[in-house]
Amino acid sequence: MSEQPIAPILYIPHGGGPLPILDHPSHSALIEHLRSIGDRIPTPEAIVVVSAHWEGKQVNIASHPQPELFYDYSDFPAAAYNVSYPAPGDPELAESISKLLQVHRIPARTEPLRGWDHGVFIPLKLMFPKANIPILQVSLLSSLEAHEHIQIGEALASLRRENILLIGSGSSFHNMDSLVNQQPASQQRCASFNHWLKATLCETSDDYANRKQALLQWQQAPSARFCHPRAEHLMPLMVCFGAAIEAGAAECWFEGAVMEHDMLTFAWC
Repeated sequence: MSEQPIAPILYIPHGGGPLPILDHPSHSALIEHLRSIGDRIPTPEAIVVVSAHWEGKQVNIASHPQPELFYDYSDFPAAAYNVSYPAPGDPELAESISKLLQVHRIPARTEPLRGWDHGVFIPLKLMFPKANIPILQVSLLSSLEAHEHIQIGEALASLRRENILLIGSGSSFHNMDSLVNQQPASQQRCASFNHWLKATLCETSDDYANRKQALLQWQQAPSARFCHPRAEHLMPLMVCFGAAIEAGAAECWFEGAVMEHDMLTFAWC
């Protein structure tokens, strides 16, 4: 009997609304990258996505067996509102994750009515176009505190041994005013924060405790608050980091321009 593969953990940029699936030229590098991921990893038994676009006072886990899509964007062409991604949910796994979090004293509940937001179905449509793998969405906490999200990840660390792929769907740069209006020196400030992230997550000389301490103080990193005026697109990274407690250093799988700012994918394998 073959041994169960250990799933990687991925933190990915999901791009601007539906632009990746509209083949927008500002997202061409990201589109190519997301399409390549399915061939780089073992086929998972299920996928758990922590998206930047769902927050709650406690951790919520979408538990509908066939979630609808939630088009949480506006002012795009009609094609953006006719997207389909009919992958199944997994109510039993949702309940298991809720109990797992509660065992770790993290308040959690299943949410049977919630659909998937674009942080889920946009990247997964490119990564796994067959839509045949069960998917769960897990919310952030509205506190947006790094230590709480690392704790969530640590509580979910055992999932990868069940070949369940954990994806943090956000963006290493998320200053919307700069992305839209191209503020002076914005790309350089993005690059400085990216450099700090790569050094923090990928330096093999540092152990988990040192990396964790650095991430807990992320706001002190170069241009951190410029890159993340609000931290919701960074918190999925914190969950991924915590879940990778046994995995060692991350690998940077992608550093490419999205709307003229380099954005990063990190993988723990």
